[in-house]
Amino acid sequence: MAKLMINCTHGRDDPERATLSFVVGNVAASADQEVVVLLTIDGVWNATRGYADNVAKEGFQPLKDVMKSFVDNGGQIWVCGACAKPRGINDTQLIQGARIVTAANAVEYLSSGASSLSF
Repeated sequence: MAKLMINCTHGRDDPERATLSFVVGNVAASADQEVVVLLTIDGVWNATRGYADNVAKEGFQPLKDVMKSFVDNGGQIWVCGACAKPRGINDTQLIQGARIVTAANAVEYLSSGASSLSF
């Protein structure tokens, strides 16, 4: 089984990049591939309850729907702890399927053979 890590650095500031991260992730998850979307920088906001509700790019499904489908298909949402902390984001604010991780978690996943892609 292939492993994939997709780095998403955007939210409302660039709905297309935010949504594409989860579109690609959902394709992988739907094909039974192990896939993580790692949210970093302002992308961490996507994992907070209610944030993605109004994020949409013409021509794509709304971000909240793509994210839900991604999780329902077995995808994992990782929130960069170093990025979440200065933004005041903690575990109690996260959507279902998201968790805060450390840089060590990301390095371990990548060093275990995961390919990476960034949006």
